[in-house]
Amino acid sequence: MSDNILRIQGLKVAYGGIKAVKGIDLEVNKGELVTLIGANGAGKTTTLKAITGTLPDCKVEGVISYMGQSLKGSKSFELVQKKLAMVPEGRGVFTRMSIHENLLMGAYTRDDKAGIEADVEKWFSVFPRLKERAAQMAGTLSGGEQQMLAMARALMSHPNLLLLDEPSMGLAPIMVEKIFEVIRDVHKQGITVLLVEQNAKLALEAANRGYVMDSGAITMSGNAQDMLHDPRVKAAYLGEE
Repeated sequence: MSDNILRIQGLKVAYGGIKAVKGIDLEVNKGELVTLIGANGAGKTTTLKAITGTLPDCKVEGVISYMGQSLKGSKSFELVQKKLAMVPEGRGVFTRMSIHENLLMGAYTRDDKAGIEADVEKWFSVFPRLKERAAQMAGTLSGGEQQMLAMARALMSHPNLLLLDEPSMGLAPIMVEKIFEVIRDVHKQGITVLLVEQNAKLALEAANRGYVMDSGAITMSGNAQDMLHDPRVKAAYLGEE
């Protein structure tokens, strides 16, 4: 089997007459951190939802393969069993469950009780704020704390591929730095990551490769460090001339 974890070929998504994604190609290889950047409304979140089968009623065309197998027709809950996890935009924590219960929900496909508790402690050590509030209802947490919890919950499933949708959205700068610190750390542990992010600078600094999406199309792709210094990326996404 090749090192290819995710391959998207000719993906098109249309809502009625509106073409949200216009035939894109994208791939993520084992061990990579790949970022998809672009302005709000470019089609980034729609792309992730097409991968996970969580789009509302719309027309989806093209090939989406994960670990060499088509994801067409897969239910979102089946993806967790296939070790594909997503942290959605808006976090999606279980607000009326405690932090500890949320983490256990992330491991619901596993039955290794000792391993699950060891992982709870592992992520508590990464996010000490969560440990301090382990019995607290998730709905009472700040946005940044909920983002930490959503990431830790997804990682409890031991994913082969972690999809992150706008993890820095709406967070204070100090919390954004912490979230990206964790993203880099998770990647160093060998977890493959596809990161959708508006903060192009932090995303490209963390990534191996990047794709730029604009109006539903991929307009640029390449080595993330090269893209950081590309005048077109600087002008459009980094606020630099």
